[in-house]
Amino acid sequence: MIKYITFCIALFSTGLCSASEIWVAINGSDKNAGTKEQPLATLSMAIRKVREQRRLNDESVKNGATIFLKGGNYFLEESVFIKPEDAGTEQSKTIIKNASNEEVVLSGGIKVKGWKKAGSVSGLPAEAKGKVWVADAPVIGDQVLDFRQFWVNNVKGIRSMSTAYGNMDRILSWNKEEQTCWIPKPKIKGFKFQAGMEMFIHQWWAIANLRIKHMQFQGDSIKLSFYEPESKVQSEHPWPAPWISKESGNSGFYLNNSIQFLNQEGEWYLDKLNRKIYYWPRKGEDLAKANVIVPYLENLVRIEGTIDQPVKHLHFEGITFSYTSWLRPSQQGHVPLQAGMYLLEAYKLKKPGTPDKAGLENQGWIGRPRAAVEVKYSENTSFTNCKFIHLASTGLDYHRGNHYDKIEGNLFKDIGGSAILLGVFSDEAFETHLPYNPKDSREVSGNTLIANNLITDVTNDDWGCVGIGAGYVKNTTIRNNEINEISYTGISLGWGWTKTINAMSNNHVLANKITHYGKHMYDVAAVYTLSAQPGSSIRENYADSIYKAPFAHIPEHWFYLYTDEGSAYFNVKDNWCPAEKFLQNANGPGNVWENNGPMVKAEIKEKAGLEKDYQHLRKYKAAADKNWEINKASIKTDKP
Repeated sequence: MIKYITFCIALFSTGLCSASEIWVAINGSDKNAGTKEQPLATLSMAIRKVREQRRLNDESVKNGATIFLKGGNYFLEESVFIKPEDAGTEQSKTIIKNASNEEVVLSGGIKVKGWKKAGSVSGLPAEAKGKVWVADAPVIGDQVLDFRQFWVNNVKGIRSMSTAYGNMDRILSWNKEEQTCWIPKPKIKGFKFQAGMEMFIHQWWAIANLRIKHMQFQGDSIKLSFYEPESKVQSEHPWPAPWISKESGNSGFYLNNSIQFLNQEGEWYLDKLNRKIYYWPRKGEDLAKANVIVPYLENLVRIEGTIDQPVKHLHFEGITFSYTSWLRPSQQGHVPLQAGMYLLEAYKLKKPGTPDKAGLENQGWIGRPRAAVEVKYSENTSFTNCKFIHLASTGLDYHRGNHYDKIEGNLFKDIGGSAILLGVFSDEAFETHLPYNPKDSREVSGNTLIANNLITDVTNDDWGCVGIGAGYVKNTTIRNNEINEISYTGISLGWGWTKTINAMSNNHVLANKITHYGKHMYDVAAVYTLSAQPGSSIRENYADSIYKAPFAHIPEHWFYLYTDEGSAYFNVKDNWCPAEKFLQNANGPGNVWENNGPMVKAEIKEKAGLEKDYQHLRKYKAAADKNWEINKASIKTDKP
């Protein structure tokens, strides 16, 4: 091997041992040779070309292959699918990167053009008349494109809603037997039921999106019923349920997706029946010139190996992933359990107890939201210096069977769900409270590095999602990330709510900086854990500035560090925060807490967050929301 490497070093100067180069450009053609002068048009064709080079043992690929994408927006009509046959080797890696630091965007969106002032529109509020614009909705085949997000010049629009943006009304009651809900009638003149309307409800640490089936009007109140499958799940699942409280108020809610709600700047409405999009432009927006994009694809890149043939040695560098959709809430509703994982079935046990947990009173089975980039069964892959922006659901999801992968130096911004997910949470056929420990340990993602990423302005559609969420993982390090403008928790590590030893071990959350979190949901912390994880640690992190969430179920139920049910065998040490406001809830054995709070040394506090080579990312950091108060950090409760 040493002789071969020496030989190649000598040959590099002559070009005889150089790696393969494949070039792609938006004005290229997939019939071209793929050279810099004759580039291909698509990434998929470039990947195929490298695949064929490897299959034929082409000399040009023996020292690796680099696919260069020239600058521009690549509007995808289907996901890029990367398979085991596309894998590289340690000596012959496959790299997909931008050319000469040019801006390369893999986009799942469609441009909307032809805007004009709307005339008379049935149901449009009086205050919107003369201010709303209209365009034809995109049609794919013979079907109008459905979508839940809308961007104008890279600024996200507001799906028409029954309250002013940032506000909510309060439910009046919830009838679990009838699966119905009473709400106050919206203060809209002539309000009536319109097909397609949804309810967005705040419930403890999660939200729910419910498609409204019927409305029964009674004076100033309305009784709502909902479509299946979400109706049954919403009323049967006990945690988190709608909140009813005289002290802190009932669960907040708003209705959305009706022309009747289009009454403020920045709002939009899709009329699927008449194939029209309506939008009230913000100040300074000229729709005759604006870049208006709606999402089409739910997934941009899918990397999928098998347990015996993972995708290896594949690396993305300097690529932007943008404009994805997520339609499950429009098609089946969305009732999450936690961290955006939605319930497929859930109910309260008439007689509590399971073999693992004698007092457990509920059962649940979950699904997982889609992601812009999804990775299953991988080894030695990476995403570095990439951007994940303007996305409907998860940004990057390393789902299962991932080993020795790296996520470093990336930007995650303007994302509806979580920025990063890692590892199995629960399989759909596996009850979510059972300790997961598969017979084949290769199923468990491990030895992953998540470092020096900026995560900002995420969880802005599903407020119960997280900045970084790791399920059943092992030997994973999450370090030196900066996370801000989060609706719920910054970093969530673990799953299962169990003290039983399981697949998780040796996981470390180190030197992260998490601020301006908990904007909407409580039962929250900057760093939150679940279940037994021997050999794991939470050390030298910085946590500050939690928002005063206006609809929190219990206003004081916020924390800087929170080891929740079953958390065991953690070393929690030298974490800086302005007060010792922590919670250990139903923890297992072996946790050691030491020197956490404002007494932590200044140098530890200062080193948290992005390291020097990655601090240029801070220019993308979203500003703190001035409309929200910050909790005062003078309270000392639940000190371990």
